[in-house]
Amino acid sequence: MKNPTREDAEKLFKQYNSTDNLWKHALSVEAVMIHFAEKFNEDPLKWGVIGLIHDLDYEKYPEQHCTKTKEILEQEDWPEDYIRAVLSHGWSLVTDVKPELKMEKVLFAVDELTGLITATVLVRPSRSILDLKVKSVKKKWKDKSFAAGASRDVITKGAEMLGMELSELIDETIKGMQKKAEELGLKGNLESN
Repeated sequence: MKNPTREDAEKLFKQYNSTDNLWKHALSVEAVMIHFAEKFNEDPLKWGVIGLIHDLDYEKYPEQHCTKTKEILEQEDWPEDYIRAVLSHGWSLVTDVKPELKMEKVLFAVDELTGLITATVLVRPSRSILDLKVKSVKKKWKDKSFAAGASRDVITKGAEMLGMELSELIDETIKGMQKKAEELGLKGNLESN
């Protein structure tokens, strides 16, 4: 396959995943990857497709996370650099593929962070990402029992790899997710404040 389209990625993702939460997570990571691609003058379509497909095997094969994705993408004849980027998001957790390219570092950094941001939005009175501030996320960050599945270590390591302050990474991730607030179910109700 030449470069996979967004349609290719969505179709394949939905072939292996049926939960709404996982789809919204994929959409969140896609939105943030596109945002960062535009910020860094990179290819937003490629970055977005990688963001969308990164957890392809998570629902059906959680014990083989990333390993199964590699098999599936190879069978589908996806380009090697796309497969490598997807594998790199599991570095030091389930793979030994270290993020080297900027695209891989962004994916590694924002994957867990989108989950933390989503959880933060859902406990706010407005339930909206549109008025979310970095300080709200950082306040929840300190509460280790809040969104405990979102590894602060991975996010911190990702920010360091990118040479970004944590606050800047959070801010840019929020901006990326805000662009798709409606799709992500995070538009909320700003009037309720």
